[in-house]
Parts: sequence; structure tokens; C-alpha cells
Amino acid sequence: MQKIALVVSSVCVVGSLCGCAYPTRPSLPPGIFVEEVEREALPQGESLRKVYATGLQATKDAEYFVPTLYNDVAHYCTIGYGHLIKRLPCDGSEPSEFRNGITEQRGTDLLIKDMETAEVSVMLAVKPDLTDGQYAALCDFAFNVGTKHFKDSTLLQVVNAEQFDRVPEQFRRWTIAGGKPVKGLANRREREISVFFDGLPIPKGAPSLGEDMSPIDIRAGEDADGQ
Repeated sequence: MQKIALVVSSVCVVGSLCGCAYPTRPSLPPGIFVEEVEREALPQGESLRKVYATGLQATKDAEYFVPTLYNDVAHYCTIGYGHLIKRLPCDGSEPSEFRNGITEQRGTDLLIKDMETAEVSVMLAVKPDLTDGQYAALCDFAFNVGTKHFKDSTLLQVVNAEQFDRVPEQFRRWTIAGGKPVKGLANRREREISVFFDGLPIPKGAPSLGEDMSPIDIRAGEDADGQ
């Protein structure tokens, strides 16, 4: 019932064909869809590591499933678990598969495919071996904030240094979008921390002396349409 309410309470805009109305949901587009970076590739012969079920469910919980077309806050036509159809509002010209809506299983399949960019980035950027939970949490983070932000982050630095006691507070810095704190991002960061330490106690390490712990805007450096 809660997910239905989210769709019903959205603001509707009118498409250009047949007077069809497409809701605008207050959801941020995943960072991998708004950044302008060349997609990375794994070395020849190396297999892509997929996110395990617990991690995939965490991403699903953060993105929510919407079976019909909608526009996100960047006015991008979207469906399912934040799957980008085009960087324009929905107007009725989308593939028939999407105009007619999709099943949850199809939404899952699209999400798994969409996650590949984040998975490749994590595999290439992280040095130590990761548990399934650590890998999944970092993939969700890269998917959400974008691979460039991930690769430039102090979070990646502390992971590569295996200073895992510093990981929770570094996750928690990324809770702002467009200059404003976003409760959904705060919830997502806590979910990522739980997955990262899946089955283990979450450490409460103090920041190092002089360490920058200021909040970071996940949409910093993007154009207005990506905020």
C-alpha cells in the first residue's frame, strides 16, 4: 500500500501523445545515469562479480519499484527500480514494453543489468579482497552517487587502506542532494553500512585528527537537470 501511495501522490504532467499523464516522483536518478563518464571495462578474461541477493534487495529497497512510466526529479523518463529510459520526460514514444508497464521480475532484470557499471567500477577501484557484503554495499553506493564520486571518495581510500573502522562515518557523509539533506539518502547510507558489515558488529571508530567529515552533496558538479 505504501508504494501505491507514493505513485498516487505524485505530481502529474501531461505527455505529448494521446493526452497521457505521467507522474513525477520525488526520486533522484541513480548517479550512474547522470554522470558523463566513459564506461570502464574489465581486463580480458576477468568475469564480472554480481551483487549477492542481500545486496540486491538493499538496492531494491532504496530505489522502490514502480511498474509504470514516470518522470524522476531530473525529468528523466524512468520505470521499475529507477531504470532510465531516456534523458527526457516521458511522452508516449517509449518502447511498447514500457508503455504497457512491466512486471517486478522484469524490473529486477533491468536493475541487475543497470548495476553492471557500478560493479565494474568497484572491481577495478578496490584493492583488498571484499566479502559479499562489502562488495554489495560499495556497488550500491557507486550506483547511487556515480562512479566518479565513488572513485574520488575518502570512503574508497579507507577501504583500500583496510581501515574498516572508518567506513561507517565515511558512508554517512553522503546524505545531501542539491544542497539539502535527504532522509532517503541517510536511510540508504545506513542500509549500506549494515550490508557492508553483514553478520559483523558495526564499528564506532572515531575520525582521525584533522580528517574532513563534512557532508558531501551527491549531485555536486552536475548540471541543473541532474539535481
